[in-house]
Amino acid sequence: MPDFKQICESTVQIARETGKFVKEYRQNNKPSVKSKGRNDFVTQIDKASEERLVKALGELLPEAGFIAEENTSDKKGEIYNWIIDPIDGTTNFIHGLYPYAISIALQERDEIVAGVIYEMGLDECFYAWKGGPALLNGEPIHVSDNPTVADSLIATGFPYSNYSLNVNFMDTLDYFMKNSHGLRRLGSAAADLAYVACGRFDAFYEYNLKPWDVAAGAFGATGRRKSKRLQRWKQLSVRSGNRLRKRPNVF
Repeated sequence: MPDFKQICESTVQIARETGKFVKEYRQNNKPSVKSKGRNDFVTQIDKASEERLVKALGELLPEAGFIAEENTSDKKGEIYNWIIDPIDGTTNFIHGLYPYAISIALQERDEIVAGVIYEMGLDECFYAWKGGPALLNGEPIHVSDNPTVADSLIATGFPYSNYSLNVNFMDTLDYFMKNSHGLRRLGSAAADLAYVACGRFDAFYEYNLKPWDVAAGAFGATGRRKSKRLQRWKQLSVRSGNRLRKRPNVF
């Protein structure tokens, strides 16, 4: 069995090195933007970041395949696959607004066994591996202990191409505006989930997400706990593309 701690720590270095390239480019250049669909953008740096990640991660675990947003590699691993978002928060990146993050998860068959999120604006790397702690820049983190919605700060993501659930979504905004400490929309699901993992947010929800948006962050926030309630949400999320991550006692 691979040493997931060693793999995770090596992945942290890969994410940091790639993130340095992305951040330095954005500080000195305006990216070239192409549209993949309605309000769904890609830049040449998304692609360059993913190419760097695929090369380095392929050397780290040669038998692994890739599930990557920009389809740099079509290799599929029999047991292991990397799930990669080279820049989560591309619209923020385009406009020079943080947060935006690199998100990397390692999947063993159907189970996530390691996750790394590197948020470039604050130079913060969140990571965890199967059987290990959740860490932020080497220090242990944990979810918040706020017991109720009334004590909680909630994060969400706005629909940007699929508006089929807008009526229900607006109902959630109304509820949380009236019953929580407030709502925040940062523009990066990976960062939102990392902030749940370290207790800055008490919950995060969004619909129509993709595996590379959430695999690392969901593992960091809840992957090491076996709450049946959380597992039910995890199964719903994987099937539907909807995502709820929270402290267990909030709802």
